[in-house]
Amino acid sequence: MGFDGAASEPQQVGADGVSATTTNPGYRAGIIGAGLIAGVHARAIRSTGGVVAAVAGADAEQSERAAREMGALRAAVDAQDVLADPDVEVVHICTPNYLHVPFALAAIAAGKHVVCEKPLAMDVAGAEQVVAAAAAAGVTGVVPFAYRFHPMVREARELVRSGRTGPIHLVHGSYLQDWLLNTTDTNWRVDPQLGGRMRAFSDIGTHLCDLIEFTSGQRIVRVLASSKIANPRRVAADGSTEVVRTEDIVTFQFELDQGALGAAVVSQVSAGRKNRLFLEVSGSRSTLAFDQELPELLWEGRRETSQLRVRDPQTLSAAALRYSRLPAGHAQGYQECFDSLVADTASAVAGTVRDGLPTFVDGLRMARVTDAVERSVATRSWVEVG
Repeated sequence: MGFDGAASEPQQVGADGVSATTTNPGYRAGIIGAGLIAGVHARAIRSTGGVVAAVAGADAEQSERAAREMGALRAAVDAQDVLADPDVEVVHICTPNYLHVPFALAAIAAGKHVVCEKPLAMDVAGAEQVVAAAAAAGVTGVVPFAYRFHPMVREARELVRSGRTGPIHLVHGSYLQDWLLNTTDTNWRVDPQLGGRMRAFSDIGTHLCDLIEFTSGQRIVRVLASSKIANPRRVAADGSTEVVRTEDIVTFQFELDQGALGAAVVSQVSAGRKNRLFLEVSGSRSTLAFDQELPELLWEGRRETSQLRVRDPQTLSAAALRYSRLPAGHAQGYQECFDSLVADTASAVAGTVRDGLPTFVDGLRMARVTDAVERSVATRSWVEVG
């Protein structure tokens, strides 16, 4: 399951050294969707001082429940009610994947800014259509590649940018989960009509690939991929058996545009792995390793020594400090990433785009990488990323 006036900064550090989230009183959002990720969005909106003006679920009962749980001002009649609400400035789309493009286009046509869960679209053409529409309308479009907002990911990126690692020659990683391990585990994402043809890669592999490019500063230009359906049949909620047509596992090699090589593994059937996103970047002088299940740490290895860097506001680079919301030793994680994402979205809506905000263009980028992986799986050959 993948888990995608404004303030000038996502956080401020007071005299006591404690980071305090600034408020965004002008950020008034409507949420379409009422599942787990919609709740994450709602908490992030409120944490930055925004307001959840309306929320629409699949039906009236779900909308009412979601409005209570998310602290929304009201339960919307339906998605169109959210889109037509003059009190909604930004629409957060947290629906099954097949609805992303139509709702995003409708929100843009209504003059709203949009935060759309990934994947932005189920194919490249759909992603291109949304990017073009947002650009023509002059609205902000964001895709929640939220792992970018871990302070130690920003620290790794700055260490690469500064030249401390030396030129990057190897990047590798994995994103492993087990929530679809058993044949009795199922979800709408398994259905290609609802989730898309590439399930595991589109759902979590794109998070990994986005971090690969974001941290290394290089772009994936060609891939060689294989996939596997570990559970050819799954038991549906009604007890019937369904044939599975979307992959559980993807392994792939890749080449980057500045000459680095890489390899990665994506799995939603790795027993015991709940949400293990791991990335390692190796340069000529040092290697950096980040594990999002241990987000307070960044390992740096050099020929002569190794060290664990910790999230400490006293030692972080300025780029990482911006997203360090709590004092050292007070662990922050995934929800704080989303809080920072929404804070930077609010800033963009107000006219100031922060470095590293994942936009619709980044969503299109990952649609193209997904397309290349799919074509490589089908042809069993190296494929250029469009």
